[in-house]
Amino acid sequence: MKAKSRQSGLTLMETTVVVAVVALLTSMGLPAIRTFFDSMATSGGTRAMISASLASARAIAAKEQRYAGVRFQEDLNGHQYMIFIVNDAQIRANGFRAVEGLQPIKLPETIGVMDLNLGSTNQVINADNLINENWELTDTTTFSIIFSPSGKLVIHDVRTINKDGQTNDTSKDDIFNTVTNVVNEIAIFVQDADKEPSRNRFVIYDKVQFDKINADGRWTDYLSALEVIYINPYTGTMVNR
Repeated sequence: MKAKSRQSGLTLMETTVVVAVVALLTSMGLPAIRTFFDSMATSGGTRAMISASLASARAIAAKEQRYAGVRFQEDLNGHQYMIFIVNDAQIRANGFRAVEGLQPIKLPETIGVMDLNLGSTNQVINADNLINENWELTDTTTFSIIFSPSGKLVIHDVRTINKDGQTNDTSKDDIFNTVTNVVNEIAIFVQDADKEPSRNRFVIYDKVQFDKINADGRWTDYLSALEVIYINPYTGTMVNR
């Protein structure tokens, strides 16, 4: 009988080793500690963060009995976050606003997440000329994963917007808002100008390594080798293919 693979968590032995390593690094000073936790985040911490956020989004969808999910998006400083979003039909049919009372979760500085798709056309990024421009990088690091009220992963059109449903600068929403209000630091993230379908897959990448790659070789020299992570449509868990 084939043994089941461990899904998450640390064994007692692993926990003991981690504690011992942290104690050792503490004696070596702050730079070593920083390096250790950066490597932990890159290897598994971010995946655990995403997994927990997806589980929370499924729970929100079931509780609220409406479409809900996780939005990945960078702020103006290039820091990527996960934002819990919920469909609000009173705003617009495909309008999604931030879930009230839940703050965006900042991802570790050294890593990022991409959907490897461009815009509403679902153009798959599989060549260097599809990811060599800054706007393409912004597009592929901005995407949503959505669950239905039954907890099933779905492909649903998403247009993030402020809680007031305004396209002008009158809303005081501090999560999603207009470009002007984000620049003026009223909100953190620029709301969508149009709808885009949600996604069912993504890759986790190392920002430090990615930034070293020439823009015209991003796909060939780095992204093409990354493992694609899919979302199980029934359980919401992450699956490698």
